[in-house]
Amino acid sequence: MACRPPTSASYTVVVLPLRTSLYSLDALRFFLWIKRLKDLEKEKDALRSGLEVLEKTRFWYLQRLEQNRARLGRMGANRGVVCSQEEMSEVRSHLLRSLIQRVNGSLGAVMSEPNATSSSVPSLVDSDLRWRNTVLTQEVSDKNRRISALELEKDALLKELDELQTL
Repeated sequence: MACRPPTSASYTVVVLPLRTSLYSLDALRFFLWIKRLKDLEKEKDALRSGLEVLEKTRFWYLQRLEQNRARLGRMGANRGVVCSQEEMSEVRSHLLRSLIQRVNGSLGAVMSEPNATSSSVPSLVDSDLRWRNTVLTQEVSDKNRRISALELEKDALLKELDELQTL
């Protein structure tokens, strides 16, 4: 139960003796309850980390808005005079706008995701799916190796056939 990811706070370790066997239903329920608590603590840490990033992002957005207003004021004063630095700034602005729209879209997708805040998939099902994925990936790798070996064998046989036909 004790986990200490490199970038987050430490987690609480709870050891309670059970009156029944480790394989009892009560022991399983207790284990799953502790696991859910640990997952909730991890989610809380991730949300706090996300809030910090969002605060920094908010501050950055405000700075960019002020810079944008200042540039608009300078462009209004110059009226038609465009220098190469302004052109470079415009190209950077287009790229930046594209990236900002992508970030905004990602944030919107996270907020609209129905399962973003709820852990509806139990971790046992998740680990089972991961195991199946690993097994299937291994099977695909084995099949790909077999296909490669058969293709090499086919090429060797075709080469041998060509040699026999030329004789």
